[in-house]
Amino acid sequence: MPEYKLLKTIDSPDDLKKLDKDQLFKVCGELRNFIIDIVSVHTGHLGASLGVVELTVALHYIFSSPKDKIVWDVGHQAYGHKILTGRRDVFYTNRKIGGISGFPRMCESEHDAFGTGHASTSISAALGMAAAQHLHKKNNDHVVAVIGDGSLTGGMAFEGLNNAGTLNTNLLVVVNDNNMAIDPNVGALKEYLADIAASKAYNKVKNDVWNVLGTLSKIGPNAQRYVQKVENAIKSFLLKQSNLFESLNFRYFGPVDGHDIKHLVKILEDLKQIPGPKVLHVITKKGKGLPFAEEEQTKYHAPGKFDKLTGEIFKVREESPKPPKFQDVFGHTLLEIAKENPNVVGITPAMPSGSSLNIMMEAMPHRTYDVGIAEAHAVTFSAGLATQGMVPFCNIYSFFCYSILTYVTIFTNFLSCLMEKLKKILSGELFNFFTNIIVLFSVVLIFFNQID
Repeated sequence: MPEYKLLKTIDSPDDLKKLDKDQLFKVCGELRNFIIDIVSVHTGHLGASLGVVELTVALHYIFSSPKDKIVWDVGHQAYGHKILTGRRDVFYTNRKIGGISGFPRMCESEHDAFGTGHASTSISAALGMAAAQHLHKKNNDHVVAVIGDGSLTGGMAFEGLNNAGTLNTNLLVVVNDNNMAIDPNVGALKEYLADIAASKAYNKVKNDVWNVLGTLSKIGPNAQRYVQKVENAIKSFLLKQSNLFESLNFRYFGPVDGHDIKHLVKILEDLKQIPGPKVLHVITKKGKGLPFAEEEQTKYHAPGKFDKLTGEIFKVREESPKPPKFQDVFGHTLLEIAKENPNVVGITPAMPSGSSLNIMMEAMPHRTYDVGIAEAHAVTFSAGLATQGMVPFCNIYSFFCYSILTYVTIFTNFLSCLMEKLKKILSGELFNFFTNIIVLFSVVLIFFNQID
């Protein structure tokens, strides 16, 4: 394994801040190579974490975790975050019994601001933190939600955006666009305009003009609205997609190159000074740094053990041939049924390959629906199809059914961390007493819910 001269000196974000900005490019290279070295041998999620290396370094260089909160949506892209926050030397235990979790976990580190594992939850969680900071008058603290363009297809993400626009809290949403699903163009003009919009000088002049207009009792409000409309129109024309976020009362900045560490540091420094809800749109490449991972992003999302030089994925030795996978049996059988019955349709929430619905999707694309990360919508959409005589097959991972009751998994994640902390603080008998009280309380809640 190569020597990591800079990375081995970083045991916390404070150590990272001691480095010069010119050294950050090398830190990114070492961090990316470290992730590749460990994951190629010990397995894990690869592509997503490689894609946000520069963003991770920039966030921890500018913001002050754990005082400032960084919430990672899903969490499978947070390997760099874990390595920079004191878990470098135990990273090889990732996802192993007795080792560190493959996702952010509050009881594992004070830098893991929120327990994650499923998509589209980050904005709501971060907004809650920002609202609490506002109530505690911690106006100099910051909250950042990092969410991928895929997770933005989840309804909960839009619910969080909609609510955030009305609260005016100090929230920054970083949209990690690694599929170019929002805007495929990253031009010099757009980055230049994003720099201007985020600059201190521009925002000072804008605020001064806004405040002066507000003092004009008769024409002030109308003038403010006119200025806002002109600014939004210019942004909508030149930045194309900014109107979506601007219409929800977010300040929009981007898109910017998510692999330009100097530019990321500069724009995050500026955004840190701008109050209220903001969106930074960064363009990244999943699997960045490994050509074969960049080209076959799905294959190297979580590839297992592989040769880091050639990309060859090592097969697990099997004594005897295994039967076909359950999902493959489902996929082929569904296609046969669909050939016999023209009313059969297939529905999946963003998992066509994992559920093998892609078999029918390739043969009958007009009768299969990938509705995005929206399990609750998928079920109700299927019900709507059924009312009109269609025969829907809605295929959802059992684990992802939890997202229909996401608040339950979030609560249990929090509860498990709370129990671990209580166990460390309390004696054996006292801990058992509190455990019994919590269980009894849960049973009572379930009982009354059944009565309702």
